Amino acid sequence: MPLEFLKRRGSGETEAASAPPSTTVLPEEAVAQDHLLKLYYAGKSSEGVRLKAGPAAIAELPSMLVGLARSEIEVVEPLPIEFSQATPNIVSPSEAMQWLNAHHVHSPITRHALVVLESIDAVDLAFDTFVCSLLEGEVDTSGYPEYNAIVGGVAAHWDEATGDMICRAVVGWGGKGVRGDTDRLGAKILGGILSNILASQHALGLTKTERPVPAAGRGGLVCAHCGFASGHERAFYCPKCGMRLLRG
Repeated sequence: MPLEFLKRRGSGETEAASAPPSTTVLPEEAVAQDHLLKLYYAGKSSEGVRLKAGPAAIAELPSMLVGLARSEIEVVEPLPIEFSQATPNIVSPSEAMQWLNAHHVHSPITRHALVVLESIDAVDLAFDTFVCSLLEGEVDTSGYPEYNAIVGGVAAHWDEATGDMICRAVVGWGGKGVRGDTDRLGAKILGGILSNILASQHALGLTKTERPVPAAGRGGLVCAHCGFASGHERAFYCPKCGMRLLRG
């Protein structure tokens, strides 16, 4: 009995072996998938309000957000000299690590606010005391504000000429997403914070805001009253307690 199926199989194998190899036609253009991330940070700050010097002025700062805050009010004090290079910039790993070490104790809302406001140079913790809260919008499941949520509060520093405290309202928002009408809401909330600052019993009126400029070396003095290491050499008043620095 002839084994026809074996013949057919052998014939097919022979034909497959003798067939020329197929060639792949290269496309004229590579098909690419686009990847893009846009980050938008924005903020507003008000004119400065001069307050009488003294510990009572510092203690009153959190109360300036009462009626406006939608989360816990946190106080971020000026950074000591060991965190002089701390910035929320992942491109500089050592500075980013300093920033994380300095602020890991704060809530996600406050850390988000610092990222936004320090990135746009609205707050500088070399000399600012920053009182912060969520002011508008929602947070995600991790506790971080959404891109259109408004965060901020009051930033205060000591006037080197008089020793008075200068307070200003500061708000910010941003991240992934479109701005929408956040700018309008931010301006409205800024006005509300400024009104609260002016309502303080220690307020002396509006003043031109001139923030101190840290020296390059940032090798400041240590305050004899509270032990805080000043962030810049030419400071006359301690950024933390406001007492005059004693110079030898």
